[in-house]
Amino acid sequence: MLDINLIRQNPQKVKDGCQKKQVKVDIDKLLELDRKRVKLLQEIESLKHQRNLVSKVKKEGGSNNKSPLEPDVLKKAKIIKRKIKPLEEQLRLIQKEFEEKMLEIPNLPFPEVPVGESENDNIVLKKVGKIPKFDFRPKDHLEIGEKLNLIDVEKAAKVSGQRFSYLKNEAVLLEFAIIKFVFESLLKEGFHPILPPVLLKENIARGTGYLELNDKEEAYYIPKDHLYLVGTSEQSLAAMGSNEIFTEEELPKRYLGFSTCFRREAGSYGKDTRGILRVHQFDKLEMFSFTTPQESKKEHKFFLSLEEKLMQKLNLPYQVINICTADLGRPAAAKYDIEVWLPSQEKYRETHSTSNCTDFQARRLNIRYREKGSGKLKFLHTVNGTAFAIGRLLIAILENYQQKDGKVKIPDALQKYLNFKTIPS
Repeated sequence: MLDINLIRQNPQKVKDGCQKKQVKVDIDKLLELDRKRVKLLQEIESLKHQRNLVSKVKKEGGSNNKSPLEPDVLKKAKIIKRKIKPLEEQLRLIQKEFEEKMLEIPNLPFPEVPVGESENDNIVLKKVGKIPKFDFRPKDHLEIGEKLNLIDVEKAAKVSGQRFSYLKNEAVLLEFAIIKFVFESLLKEGFHPILPPVLLKENIARGTGYLELNDKEEAYYIPKDHLYLVGTSEQSLAAMGSNEIFTEEELPKRYLGFSTCFRREAGSYGKDTRGILRVHQFDKLEMFSFTTPQESKKEHKFFLSLEEKLMQKLNLPYQVINICTADLGRPAAAKYDIEVWLPSQEKYRETHSTSNCTDFQARRLNIRYREKGSGKLKFLHTVNGTAFAIGRLLIAILENYQQKDGKVKIPDALQKYLNFKTIPS
């Protein structure tokens, strides 16, 4: 969430930020609730102070002691108690509404983020790598996967429904080669390997910033246990720091998580339903960092550079996108995407994103650090980034490395983790 002092002092800035993200939040209503909340708090604190004075008089013997209170201390105590109770109930209701409104406000975009109305306004920063040229008709990943017995969506539909798949044979081994490749590459950069839980308590899931308004439709929820399935291991990694205090010296604290992720893909029905491009269950390697406010922009650029290095090592053609305000997502203040070239579609498709969430998640999850020198406690910043969404990377490899004879070549960087260089070998 945002700092309430920022909203009080710069309401128009917050309104403008919400408008740029196309999120409707009644900031005036929020500030009205805030004023009522503060007034009630002051009234209750004043009455409690009077009650404490009455209790002191009572303990010390009553009316023989000098006191600004009425002589009949017992009567006075009852009157104060009767006044406090309804005010506390009013405060409880207003506080609940206030907190709900606060949680609806998205993170504000940085001033340098391009303003846009949809994903069509995202800006291409650069294109890297050579688009492959085939002297045959390139097949799409599902055609390749089914022919080589790597992907089975029909059996998965029978077992689990649409938008699930079985990965089989060499595709399974290739996934584990990718995982090994990423861990070897990123542990050298100071990341700590993590296998996180994939179920989150309701308050923790909400704390990550992905369950407000329409975002909630994306999540799988288990009502009996009040648990959410993660949509990305970023959520588990961020929550790992909840209610923790770091020292400034140990920041940035970087984690590399691997987990299965779950998304409903609400609103996407009819789009990308073929194959494994947009599925309900997928495996993902995720980078995450707790860092200082002073270093978060630098850390964000560092994450982007790591994503690019991984793509370059696999020799896959891609483009880097600067995401506009309307397409940022609720927790992000700035975001970059990487899109890989898919020959079957003759266009680039998203494989990576990296976001600077500033102190938005840290405030919601109460994650702080102790500033060196002053010793003050401050909210830290969080940065996240995709190492690989493995299903989409498999698509990119199958399509870009397909051969005329029907085989698929394994990228050089992955061959050392496998006992074959092509599929089939």
